[in-house]
Amino acid sequence: MTVAAKLKFPYRYDEVGSLLRPARLKQARADYHDRKISEADLRTIENEEISRIVDKQVELGLKAVTDGEFRRSWWHLDFFDGLNGAEFFEPEHGYIFHGEETRKGGIKFTGKLEYNPNHPFFDGFKYLNSIVPEGVAAKQTIPSPSVFFPNKDAGVIDEYYDGDFETFLNDEIQAYKQTVQHFYDLGCRYLQLDDTSWGMWASFSDKTLKPELEPLAKAAVKAINAIVDSKPADLTITMHVCKGNYDSTWAGAGAYDPVADYLAQLHIDGYFLEYDDERSGGFEPLKKIADNGRNQRIVIGIVTTKKPELEQEDFLKDRIRDAAQYVPLDNLCISPQCGFASTEEGNHLTEEDQWNKLALVIKTAKSVWNIE
Repeated sequence: MTVAAKLKFPYRYDEVGSLLRPARLKQARADYHDRKISEADLRTIENEEISRIVDKQVELGLKAVTDGEFRRSWWHLDFFDGLNGAEFFEPEHGYIFHGEETRKGGIKFTGKLEYNPNHPFFDGFKYLNSIVPEGVAAKQTIPSPSVFFPNKDAGVIDEYYDGDFETFLNDEIQAYKQTVQHFYDLGCRYLQLDDTSWGMWASFSDKTLKPELEPLAKAAVKAINAIVDSKPADLTITMHVCKGNYDSTWAGAGAYDPVADYLAQLHIDGYFLEYDDERSGGFEPLKKIADNGRNQRIVIGIVTTKKPELEQEDFLKDRIRDAAQYVPLDNLCISPQCGFASTEEGNHLTEEDQWNKLALVIKTAKSVWNIE
């Protein structure tokens, strides 16, 4: 591994994963869909645009960089569609966000859920890892297993397991274990699970989790811990908790109190949590994670990716001080609240806005933690 492997991740300044798709890439995807260009042509353009944004992330000073999720349409569905036994489909409706319905997309289980050694994400990571310079880590993001729990409202349909959730869960855990190991074998040392379940479960509850959601939360803890506990020792696995990020809109709102006890049980190395506005509530629930004895890093997402206005550095420092009342400063990091384009549509910012946001995160962290 490179020098980056010696750094502790999440790093003091980090990013969630997705980046705005450039017009050239969007056009290439549309042309490929319309059969105007070949798959090889599309891959060439993807590679060129990924190389460009990797160079930019390195230039900014990020210690871990992503491919911007440039090969995906959705942050989650493309991954699930690549597993054996799962298929993408278009349901009657999209996901319901605040004042907006997304385009249509879902997953059906059509057979036994299994690891796919030819999953397209593997080739994508190999390319990313091949262009990342010495001293910088290639960060891979995939959806968390709980996002994949059968749920008609979420567009995850069980046509195979006939409601046998335990068999499904065991198959899913095994598929994830093998997938994570394959990423590791390809050189991945920093993997992030993206998880909307915790954010939405908190949104549906008050101070405590609704009783009907408790079995799902327990199953999520079981699955995530089983996957993490089987990982190689030098692989960092973090989790991003999201409350919806589509076209600059959101799906869930509410403090983390209802799920804090469950989050504190996870064996992951770090958390990425949304804290860009009042929808996320206060920092008090973080104390349960800080007190669990695992010395995990908590990345507070205090710079929004949903609008272009740049936050004030002093305001961000005040937010960090507030969080440090509940989590030791040494265990805190900062990032944007989410990716800039969880789907290929992207949020309502320019690419310049995006880089300015990331530069602000880096500048603020360097000042707070006295980083050279």
